[in-house]
Amino acid sequence: MPHQPTFVFVHGAFANSFSFAPLQAELALLGHRSVALDLPGHGFGATFATAYQTPQDLDALAVEPGSIKGVTLADNAAHVIEVVERAKQNGPVILVGHSRGGATITAVGNARPDLIDRIVYVSAWCPVDLTVGDYYAEPEMADVDPGAFAAALVGNPAELGVLRVNFRTAEPKTLAAMKQAFSADLTDDEFRTFLNTFQPDENLDVGTSADRAQAATWGRIPRTYVRLTDDTSVPPAMQDRMIREADALTPDNPFDVGTLESSHLSWLVHPKPAAELLGALAAR
Repeated sequence: MPHQPTFVFVHGAFANSFSFAPLQAELALLGHRSVALDLPGHGFGATFATAYQTPQDLDALAVEPGSIKGVTLADNAAHVIEVVERAKQNGPVILVGHSRGGATITAVGNARPDLIDRIVYVSAWCPVDLTVGDYYAEPEMADVDPGAFAAALVGNPAELGVLRVNFRTAEPKTLAAMKQAFSADLTDDEFRTFLNTFQPDENLDVGTSADRAQAATWGRIPRTYVRLTDDTSVPPAMQDRMIREADALTPDNPFDVGTLESSHLSWLVHPKPAAELLGALAAR
């Protein structure tokens, strides 16, 4: 079926392709094909040190090397481009990014707009006027709890060359802060299940001003932003700001905007509404 689109899913920080499995199942039942990829150093390329197992040795974990050290946004984009090139041989491509994956798909759109038939952000970073890092200092992020990760951080990122989080912590306050940040609308069991799909390490590079959306390339791609109404990690106010900035960059090609009632993660745990929304894009 050469004209059937292929969805290519790009995960966010500390995540991997596994988190898209329920969504892919729903899309398949609707007749759509998809591929979820692992960025470099993710999935089966991740580092799960013995010290991360039980019983944990946090002192050892604080100095254990991680395979994701030195991975850059450019590395992520190059990997996605390779996958999209292969998918494009079979028909149109709808490139979908979640959370930090938005920075990666933006870089891909800047580099190879010819490969993408639609680019979709699901509560994902779409840097236009600022870098991803700079957006965190903006008023729209004022209510985001910077301590959600802080208590679970392991080691010194500057020395390790990675951002390392102990997602296997059993500390109640830390778990409660993470749940509030990611998935307040999930049950405790659903939250802990998702948490156990996370990997401890993430790379440090979220791009520079050169990686912001470029009107001449990225701006040519038809685009959709899926807002998550209950997201406390990338709040709706920030999602709406990025939509406005992108529309101002290319007013003749504005975002098509959809909305899901979801926290940052629950749309992946209960994916039927998301699958229906994405399936409607494929039917265009």
